[in-house]
Amino acid sequence: MSLQETLSNQVKQAVKSSFNIVLETVEFQATRKEFAGDITVVIFPMLRFVKGNPVQIGETIGDYLVEHVADVKAFNVVKGFLNVEISDSYYIDFFNGIKNNETYGFVSSIAEKKAVMVEYSSPNTNKPLHLGHVRNNLLGYSVAEILKAAGTKVYKTQIINDRGIHICKSMLAWKRFGNEETPESTGLKGDKLVGNYYVKFDQEYKKEIEDLVSTGMSQEDAKKNAPILLEAQDMLLKWEAGDEETVALWKKMNGWVYEGFDITYKNLGVDFDTLYYESNTYLLGKEFVAEGLRSGVFHKEDDGSVWCDLTEDGLDKKIVLRADGTAVYMTQDIGTAIQRIKDYPDVGGLVYTVGNEQDYHFQVLFLILKKLGFEWANNLYHLSYGMVDLPSGKMKSREGTVVDADDLIDDMANTAGEISEELGKLEGYSDEEKQALYKTIGLGALKYYVLKVDPKKRILFDPKESIDFQGNTGPFIQYTYARIQSILRKANLDDTVTLSTSTSLSIDSDKVPLHEKEKELLKQIQLFPEIIQNAASQHSPALIANYTYDLVKEFNSFYQNVSILGADNDNEKTFRVQLSNTVANTIKNGFKLLGIDVPERM
Repeated sequence: MSLQETLSNQVKQAVKSSFNIVLETVEFQATRKEFAGDITVVIFPMLRFVKGNPVQIGETIGDYLVEHVADVKAFNVVKGFLNVEISDSYYIDFFNGIKNNETYGFVSSIAEKKAVMVEYSSPNTNKPLHLGHVRNNLLGYSVAEILKAAGTKVYKTQIINDRGIHICKSMLAWKRFGNEETPESTGLKGDKLVGNYYVKFDQEYKKEIEDLVSTGMSQEDAKKNAPILLEAQDMLLKWEAGDEETVALWKKMNGWVYEGFDITYKNLGVDFDTLYYESNTYLLGKEFVAEGLRSGVFHKEDDGSVWCDLTEDGLDKKIVLRADGTAVYMTQDIGTAIQRIKDYPDVGGLVYTVGNEQDYHFQVLFLILKKLGFEWANNLYHLSYGMVDLPSGKMKSREGTVVDADDLIDDMANTAGEISEELGKLEGYSDEEKQALYKTIGLGALKYYVLKVDPKKRILFDPKESIDFQGNTGPFIQYTYARIQSILRKANLDDTVTLSTSTSLSIDSDKVPLHEKEKELLKQIQLFPEIIQNAASQHSPALIANYTYDLVKEFNSFYQNVSILGADNDNEKTFRVQLSNTVANTIKNGFKLLGIDVPERM
């Protein structure tokens, strides 16, 4: 039982025995720095039930806690706030219980509840991954890791958008202008090669529009009648009809893209347990439209199209089948969700990592699935996130103005290298070690900068700002971890205390009175399991990122005010080495949930 749970029960008991009132809840908050205390009971909410002066009520409860709770050593009341001081022995006992647990904070076994499938990435196969995909991948991967750490079985998945008019645009441009070039003949990653032809299509399309407008055709008609667009539309019809030549070209170019994506995913440090392809799922859902018609969830218009009327739910009418019987994206998403549950019967919920421009789409999707009677539809979540902007403005794929994910990763590593060289702390590193470190710092900076922001907020991404070795950045936290590793290496060289022997020793609170900075650090470490659970329930890696930053700030304050290896006696030295090791381990675990590595040296 946690300290807060213990105190909550005892505060309720104090109110019952002293005032004959049954409290449902007790409100706590961190004690303000200017007052003595470790945790604060807020008295004001009790005044609805307990009549009297809040200071006197606080004094009564405080006296009860000192008498009945061994770990409460003192208290003070400031207005309506009861500040409770906890004994050193409580924190030492807590520390002895967790200091050898390398996965402290993680739930050790999967809970007996339904698994969750997390979808992220889900790119189109007509272009490389870009900065927007990076945020998507980092969010989805991190949320999956956090859910696992919180005790949930997780499947990571994506649906690859490998069909449609956009794919045909790249195919047609390559067919017209490619001269049979391949990734091997050009030395380009396959996704980049195909992406170049997507840009080429747009360039030719705009030229043809200009030519048509010059003949007197309206801009709108020119956009619809440009020969290259009509040919792309014809290619899509051939693909859907199974034309051998078209399908062969589609398979070849998609194969190039998949190989390119795999390299990017590896460099980014994300993975998947299962893949879905739109070419296999775009016909799914039609059978459930038929069922929905029978049950009255859907209705058919005079032209034969099928709709779902959601106006009574505050939404609008949504088409689920066109008049010609073809499916729309909503139909496909309905079918894909149902298929996933069929494929993985232990899954009881789905998380969709998709930008906030699709908020309404997922409102409609989730509501339709509920109306179709699927119980698991109550456990669907849209991990909606804001777009990523650059100082130079908005990105556009078709115009080739996006920030390529591979280029971004390389640029981050190069920038990390430049800054590290300027700081001059890499003496004794081989070139290979330097390059590996630059990549760790660069990727850490990128991931932390993206993940420390609440997913719903838009991000203005500044690469150089993200690789600052001071402040709320990945490199600053990585540097603190490396500093602790340096302390631990020095401890291992010290005859009086080595990490390997000291970690097995239990600390005695009588022999190690806690310094204020040590206690603050222990209180921060104690929060980690709760932070993981909150991050899982809120689907927010930002909670993990900012907790880790707060932990690092506490450690640096401790480091500046308390001598670790120069402690007054061996007991204190042993404890401080253990405490530093536990902080490092918690940083490493927090960053693991964000997909960030930590270097042993910097």
